Amino acid sequence: MLTRRNALLVLAAATAAGCASTPSMQDTPPIVFVHGNGDSASIWQSVIWRFESNGWPRERLHAIDVPYPQSRDDDAQAQAGRSASAEHMAYLKAEVEKVLARTGAKQVVLVGNSRGGYAIRNYIANGGGARTVSHAILGGVPNHGVWAVPIAGMSDTSEFAGHGPFLQALNRPRNAAGDEVDAPVKWLTLRSDNNDKYAQPDGLWVGKRGVATGVTYAGPELKGATNIVLPRVDHRETSFSPAAFAATYRFITGRDPATLDVLPESKVTLAGKVSGAGSNVGLAGAALQVFAVDATSGERHGNAVHATQIAADGAWGPFAAQPDARYEFVVTASGYATTHFYRSPFPRSSAVVNMRPERVPEADKNAPSLVIMNRPRGYLDPGRDKMAFDGQNPPPGAVLGAGVASSRGKPTGLPRAVVAEFNGERVVGRSWPLAENHVSVLELTY
Repeated sequence: MLTRRNALLVLAAATAAGCASTPSMQDTPPIVFVHGNGDSASIWQSVIWRFESNGWPRERLHAIDVPYPQSRDDDAQAQAGRSASAEHMAYLKAEVEKVLARTGAKQVVLVGNSRGGYAIRNYIANGGGARTVSHAILGGVPNHGVWAVPIAGMSDTSEFAGHGPFLQALNRPRNAAGDEVDAPVKWLTLRSDNNDKYAQPDGLWVGKRGVATGVTYAGPELKGATNIVLPRVDHRETSFSPAAFAATYRFITGRDPATLDVLPESKVTLAGKVSGAGSNVGLAGAALQVFAVDATSGERHGNAVHATQIAADGAWGPFAAQPDARYEFVVTASGYATTHFYRSPFPRSSAVVNMRPERVPEADKNAPSLVIMNRPRGYLDPGRDKMAFDGQNPPPGAVLGAGVASSRGKPTGLPRAVVAEFNGERVVGRSWPLAENHVSVLELTY
């Protein structure tokens, strides 16, 4: 049975085989990537590819998968399927120790998005990370809260409450200058100028339009850190955009990256995980099939090119893919709709091609079909981006201001091609009958 670690070793060996020499540990230290609330390791795919394209060995790039990635409503009260700040930190600490043991390094670089930055800060302040971490890079982390004053209906004991006990403890002054970060770690924060939905003075994006949050656009900054503003990026793009990668690379190495492009490989191997709704726990008993599809119609080119049953750890792969091919990934699992994932070609190998099948909301169950356009690494902003979904511009549900990451369409008629376009990326999938419990997801990579 393939484990996550074995999949990584398979991919690392493939990379090493094509390299004349391996950079030193000093030049390319191990990096541990920490995803945000509700996310998975897969969200770091394009960032990992950019590091690899600039010479970073694949075996020194590790994205963690927090089993229950959503925070509790009240950090001190157990909540099914969610994790406390202490559990989040403990998981990160264990993953860092594994990476140090595997690589022989004395320290790692930690890169986190959103809630992932909380675990990083907590680990460095309270878990021994000041000794094992050289650099900490925090993208879009609501370091002073998503709200920082009491608001009716919002928990005062949430991790995200800037006036709550968790963030008040993390933000305590470390010295007479009032620094909010722990030495000797080098700290970088990346934030948007005014386009981060979780750093807003108005409570619009937390369902409290017109209510002051007590937070400013500069909420992600930390006193004592290097704080960089990236114009017009959204909450996720503070970590996953080319601009965020360039700033991160420069902070770690002291030099600009040679390229912001993802450079293709001649041989591509894919692997990942199938997990249940809202979690990164393996969806045991699920089945995965992979089909090569036509780039213009989404129709299949014959039988499945890969098929597997999912075991308890959720792992699937390795699958030897063609770097210029388009694929449909089909996940079938009890309690879920049969979910058809359509993706752009994979220019490089990846061990974090993770998938969660969909459940159909009650409001959609009588629709002829359900097709979802999804942008995991950023939002859909009609005032900033050029995009269309099934011929509609803006896509249904996309609103001004970067705060919506997906769009849902309900095509009528016979199964047919459906196109998602975003800033030059084009994904073609097909509609499937919802009456037969099928859902399509057109997932953007960039």
